[in-house]
Amino acid sequence: MTKVDVGGEIVSPPRRRLRVSPLLAWIAVAPFAVWAVARLAGVERGPGIALMTGTPYVAAASLLAVLIALAARRAAVIAVAVAASVLLAAVVLPRAAGSAPTASGPTLRILTVNLFFGAGDAATVVDLVRRLDPDVLNTQELTPEAVRALDAAGVGRLLPYRHLEDGPGPSGSGIYARHPLTEAPDFAPEGGHNMPRARLTLPSGPPVEIVDVHTLAPLGRDVTQWTADLAALPAASPGVVRVLAGDFNASLDHAALRAVLGRGYADAADATGDGLTTTWPADRRFPPLITIDHVLYDQRASAVSTSVHRVPGSDHRAFFAELRLPERL
Repeated sequence: MTKVDVGGEIVSPPRRRLRVSPLLAWIAVAPFAVWAVARLAGVERGPGIALMTGTPYVAAASLLAVLIALAARRAAVIAVAVAASVLLAAVVLPRAAGSAPTASGPTLRILTVNLFFGAGDAATVVDLVRRLDPDVLNTQELTPEAVRALDAAGVGRLLPYRHLEDGPGPSGSGIYARHPLTEAPDFAPEGGHNMPRARLTLPSGPPVEIVDVHTLAPLGRDVTQWTADLAALPAASPGVVRVLAGDFNASLDHAALRAVLGRGYADAADATGDGLTTTWPADRRFPPLITIDHVLYDQRASAVSTSVHRVPGSDHRAFFAELRLPERL
């Protein structure tokens, strides 16, 4: 039998690289570029105001636009996609970094919770007060029925002082405290929710003023009122450590909230690296999507820790912050 040599070369078929048309790449990249410009410029109009709370998700999705641009192999679209992604990351990622506390005065603990038309479970709220040991409890959507439920659950034994402006539906709010409170006039613009404020007398340290914040939501005709609510929040004051805590119906991606911060405040969650922790809506089968509950504090103070907690019956997570006050003003 004759042996036959079989010669030849094995050749692999060339790989086909994904190629995207430049037009499709621009269509994919343009919305992210527009969003980045709008976020940086503080341009907020109509439905776009509510959508701006989704900026962290847009920042993450912008990476997909970068991949699409790379597949198009066009320098211009790649440059725009990368620039948009970098800019969005620059405004979002610092919220997960945090910073070291610098103030060295007494501790102030604050718990704030929106009770969703008074339906938030009072026993859970009081249990949080017992476990977290706050000096102050700020409540929003505090109805007369919710006041009675909190009293029945024992809030008065833990926080014996109060300044309440309860009301029907979402209109009411109230401050409960471990230390004496001196009431101050409600400064909320006419047509909005009650936003009580009070001077808190601590055993030591500088004077502290607490503001219970609850703005209207920036939807439809309420956008004007929402803007006015945030604009009416008082600036930090040289003579007192002022703390604004509650449901702002705004995220750090809203120019109107950043304007409040610009009046001498810092955001507690942002300062502790929890700035991307979401608080609303908390009554669905999926986790909360956006961050609209905040504790803003005088920049002379520091945030030590923050956390969020589920309250059955409420569509918000309760938000807790431990602050360190300055020794003196």
